[in-house]
Amino acid sequence: MKQVMIATANQGKAKEFKHLFDQYGIEVKTLLDFPDYPEIPETGTTFIENATIKATTAAKGLHIPVIADDSGLAVDALNGAPGVYSARYAGLEKSDAHNRQKVLDEMVDVQDEDRGATFHTYLVVADADGQVISQYHGTLSGVIIREERGENGFGYDPIFYLPSEGLTTAEMSAEKKDSISHRGNALRLLAKDLESGELKLYEDTDY
Repeated sequence: MKQVMIATANQGKAKEFKHLFDQYGIEVKTLLDFPDYPEIPETGTTFIENATIKATTAAKGLHIPVIADDSGLAVDALNGAPGVYSARYAGLEKSDAHNRQKVLDEMVDVQDEDRGATFHTYLVVADADGQVISQYHGTLSGVIIREERGENGFGYDPIFYLPSEGLTTAEMSAEKKDSISHRGNALRLLAKDLESGELKLYEDTDY
């Protein structure tokens, strides 16, 4: 069976990647399948730098092709924050709830018309030698509401609202979110290249 390695230990991201790749008959492996693999420091100052670091480091360490993503929320009123610090905005313990609360606290005086925000995902593909062979970018724009709504998703989903849908991304089904999400949009670009043969990740193998 075809397999792909995703350089993440985030269970929420792993679930989304598995759901998205399932339609292509591709099994997803993540760093959760390699519990002894050391955490990769995200020392970049941009999403694309962090995704590149993760993809190339994991590919060199595991000697297999790797897809890495770096994703985050850029809030207009916060000058693009949390940005690359989205996962640890409220501290190194990486608490989703604390991260959301920090954003809400910082935006308490921001007017409704100024609460725009955009989710970004950058995907970087590295071959088994750790060389970057492709990059993809997906976005999803919405607004930050004043209180949490919804039980699905993860991260900032409960406070990220899409006026066109009348829902937060935490109120959507996994299928609905995947069809419009930043990560889904980036992955669809990658999948298009896979299907056309422009991107070759690997041969059939077992890790």
